[in-house]
Amino acid sequence: MSELWNLYAAFFRIGILTFGGGLTMLPMLKYELVEKRNWITEDVLLDCYAIGQCTPGIIAVNTATFVGYKKKGVIGGIVATLGMASPSILIITVVAMFLEAMMSYAVVQHAIMGIRGGVCALMLNTIYALAKKSLTRKDQEGKLHPDKVCVAICAVAFLLAFFTPIPTVVIIVFAAIAGVIIDRVAGGVTA
Repeated sequence: MSELWNLYAAFFRIGILTFGGGLTMLPMLKYELVEKRNWITEDVLLDCYAIGQCTPGIIAVNTATFVGYKKKGVIGGIVATLGMASPSILIITVVAMFLEAMMSYAVVQHAIMGIRGGVCALMLNTIYALAKKSLTRKDQEGKLHPDKVCVAICAVAFLLAFFTPIPTVVIIVFAAIAGVIIDRVAGGVTA
């Protein structure tokens, strides 16, 4: 029962302390799940995010379900999902009751602008840290070097996402296919 409560509490905290959805929750997910609790690795978090982009639903909720399932099976997945969703339900209910009246205050409008700026900074920091880890490869001496294939796929995916109307899921599927093809052609050795 204690582990189920820890699952619920961890995801409730992530849900209540973040603002703006799945991508903005990434820094908190990384801190809470990877660094603080060691429930998953950064690589698994990246996999959850990539799969979350391709599957229906909210990325953070998909991650909660996956981690909960990994920790305690189906009941763990349900409890973690409820932990992630509960704050949103509570906050949306309260905000809906007072939103119209609150938005007329300049201080509320400025606070929301400030929150957006802070969230962007946190997202960029997390993206940088995750990119640094996932776009590099260790050599025999343990030094990190850019993985040319990963960097190239990342650059092409970024350009497609930024300059074309191609859906994210299509870009991720093509990136996965490109990775498999390149791995087959290169015989499993890329650098």
